Amino acid sequence: MNTFKRSGGILLHPTSLPNEFGIGTFGPEAYTFIVFLAKAGQTLWQVLPLGPTGPGDSPYQSFSAFALNPSLIDLQHFVEKGLIAHEDLAEARRKNTGIVDYAFVNSSRENIFGKAYRAFCKIAPDADKIAFRTFEEKHRFWLDDYALFMAIKESLGGIPWYEWPDDLRLRKPHALEKTGTELIERTGYHKFLQYVASCQWMKLKSFANEKNIHIIGDIPLYVSFDSSDAWASPEVFMLDEDLNPEMVAGVPPDFFSETGQLWGNVLFKWDYLKETGFEWWIKRVAHNLELADIIRIDHFRGLVAFWAIPFGAETAIDGQWIEAPAVELFEALGKKLGKLPIIAEDLGVITPDVDEVRERFSLPGMKILQFAFDKSTSNPYLPHFYTQNSVVYTGTHDNDTVLGWYNELDSGDKLKLHQYLGAIGNGIHWQMIRTAWASVSDVAVVPLQDVLGLGTSARMNVPGTLSGNWQWRYLDGQLLDEHACTLSAMSKLFNRSCPETNGDEDENSKA
Repeated sequence: MNTFKRSGGILLHPTSLPNEFGIGTFGPEAYTFIVFLAKAGQTLWQVLPLGPTGPGDSPYQSFSAFALNPSLIDLQHFVEKGLIAHEDLAEARRKNTGIVDYAFVNSSRENIFGKAYRAFCKIAPDADKIAFRTFEEKHRFWLDDYALFMAIKESLGGIPWYEWPDDLRLRKPHALEKTGTELIERTGYHKFLQYVASCQWMKLKSFANEKNIHIIGDIPLYVSFDSSDAWASPEVFMLDEDLNPEMVAGVPPDFFSETGQLWGNVLFKWDYLKETGFEWWIKRVAHNLELADIIRIDHFRGLVAFWAIPFGAETAIDGQWIEAPAVELFEALGKKLGKLPIIAEDLGVITPDVDEVRERFSLPGMKILQFAFDKSTSNPYLPHFYTQNSVVYTGTHDNDTVLGWYNELDSGDKLKLHQYLGAIGNGIHWQMIRTAWASVSDVAVVPLQDVLGLGTSARMNVPGTLSGNWQWRYLDGQLLDEHACTLSAMSKLFNRSCPETNGDEDENSKA
């Protein structure tokens, strides 16, 4: 049984949207992009994890498994609400050069957010304050801990929670009560930012759904050690009595890295999760299914067996496989949440047991065209080996762009690629997109960089590197009607078109 209808879409993280405020947001530029998707005959918008990022700016290393990134808030919303003056936005303005400057973004928003929160407390209409309190109550199971975590972190200069004084690190009740009272304004501030971000995202998602665009969200399998989740619920994770990791997460050597990848995330204590009916995971998946229509579970194979690396190791090579209760987990999720619209990221070292679990629950796996064209005739990423219940990508956020990848191929691999694709007349990127769209896979997704035909400078992430990633943005004027026309025609040809929509509707109708 297949999970999804035949469809196509674009992978673009909101940070990559263009505007005058240093980073893409949930504002007008996002609505413009959704209108483009509708014109282009697409039905899917895939994003990366939307959580608040820490050092390195990676959306896969977040301070929370539940919170949204305040940097994605549309600042003009505060002006429209009368919470700040238009002139207050000046310090956050920066010309879009195609790169996110995270240091600037983080520093430039503090004053604006602070002014908006103080004004909200004083002058917001009663209806808005009631909505805020309703949000707080609904999300209390994670929001209280997250807000206090962020407030304490700020008060201690940003150091990770495992370096806090013992009474806070170990969550001594008297210390939490005293500190919570002292930091009540800052905890309220962080709750307010989550409320605003949630309202904006849910309004944007609703607009997308009205245009027959479904959101593919992303759940990183693991959470960061320095997260409110690990601090507030240490029993969920493999931590010793002193709350140090026993082992940490990563992957063995694979397509992306000869030494594997040492992520350093805390691992789950699966025995405890089973005893509690997987309650933490059920809450996490349910929460993400409110934020998105479909969710991609990153590093799905870690739910079947995970690579555990000794804490303190310098590389991921010396890890070991440990089994995880994937079947019990998905049975519990299905019983509580019903049919699960989940994509399983099954790249890397995949063993038969991983495929068995994925197929048992009818979860589509991922096919990457860039992996297909080596000298092997039995490469499973070649499109003629695909099954319908799969999602094909030209590349992911961890790959080079198609053009950058193509330019680095050796002559033998290029020859095989040319023989497979046929004549390359309108650019290698369009030929690869056409191959994905023509494949039997139910779902086809292309990073926007490949639609635009951009080179390596537009790459989103290089696995195993700690800086210079997650920064790419497209520029005003780069995304054209001709891109929409080409995608629309291709989607109609290969039966991936969305129903007719009012794609010309003004994106500012959001207001």
